[in-house]
Amino acid sequence: MDFTLSEEARRIRDMIAEFVDEEVVPVAAEIDETDEFPVDLIDEMADLGLMGMPFDEAYGGAGLDYHAYAAGLVEISRGSGGLGTIVAAHTSLAGGMLDSFGSEEQKERFLTPLNEGRDIGAFALSEAEAGSDVPAMGTEARRDGDEYVLDGGKLWISNGSVADTVVVFAKTDPEAGQKGISSFVVRPEEDDGFHVEGTEHKLGDKGCPTAELRFSDLRVPADRRLGAEGEGFVQALKALNAGRITIAARGVGIARAALDEALTYADEREQFGQPIGEFQAIGHKLADMDTKVETARLLMHRAADRKTRGERFVKEAAQAKLHASEVSREVANEAIQIHGGYGYTTDFPVERFYRDAKLNEIYEGTSEVLRNTIADELRVR
Repeated sequence: MDFTLSEEARRIRDMIAEFVDEEVVPVAAEIDETDEFPVDLIDEMADLGLMGMPFDEAYGGAGLDYHAYAAGLVEISRGSGGLGTIVAAHTSLAGGMLDSFGSEEQKERFLTPLNEGRDIGAFALSEAEAGSDVPAMGTEARRDGDEYVLDGGKLWISNGSVADTVVVFAKTDPEAGQKGISSFVVRPEEDDGFHVEGTEHKLGDKGCPTAELRFSDLRVPADRRLGAEGEGFVQALKALNAGRITIAARGVGIARAALDEALTYADEREQFGQPIGEFQAIGHKLADMDTKVETARLLMHRAADRKTRGERFVKEAAQAKLHASEVSREVANEAIQIHGGYGYTTDFPVERFYRDAKLNEIYEGTSEVLRNTIADELRVR
């Protein structure tokens, strides 16, 4: 298979890389320190058309295929892991739900402002007792005439405290298990009963607020339900499956950043009268790091290829996310080792890459769950 990007995709990737080098990298440490949502960067990215990359131009998107989108997200994540999460949650999850399951009216009303960057999106699925076990969720949506009344809460919601549009999953039939879950478009500024309980203080992924949400007698018009009642669980799985490609991209981007820093440091740092990169032990580390990054990139593009072709890609997305997640942590760890004592300080960015990388192994399917998914897919085939 040839995963060479088209000329247009390379041009877009290079444009994003230039933006990242000029605008994101210089402020990445500040974002990490302050943990503030980078509004100015988001506005600039909206102007560049980066907030709706894989969606139809008819709805304000850029019309890119998943190869180009993933390559773009690699570059964004190379600059800032938190910014990579902001874009992935906004685009692949919130935007992906609307693009795949929204009506024409819903797409025009909600997807277009997301793609244009006028609104920020979030995907509210997880709960305290329903992380990997989605059907265990406690949030309920009761039909009342032309409205649904939502009660419950969600945890670990990326962009949750800053979102203008939140796709919320709730049980419309509590007795039906996974077949009783539905999804709804919630507008925090319009819908009474939407409360942000707070945001998490995290190891990494700074700049992307991870919120706890509560819904108290929150009334949502029935025309804001996505698809039919009871389809929410399947919708969530499909959205998460596509989202795993973007988390693979985040992993590749962080790993690439860590490798680049390690290469630079190995060329500049001298011990025993020569650059440390000339020592075989360091050279072997760098060789292994680069090999891991490239294999992760290829798995990412293989999954993107199957999605672009309209083929089943459950196993491929799980493998891409699993491998890139572990590679990002392993490469960042080796980058710290190459930096020695300096790598353990905030004087160099490799410790930030390590903290940002760890999240890849947890959200949008833990590594343990992904191994189960891959094993199940092997039996299906």
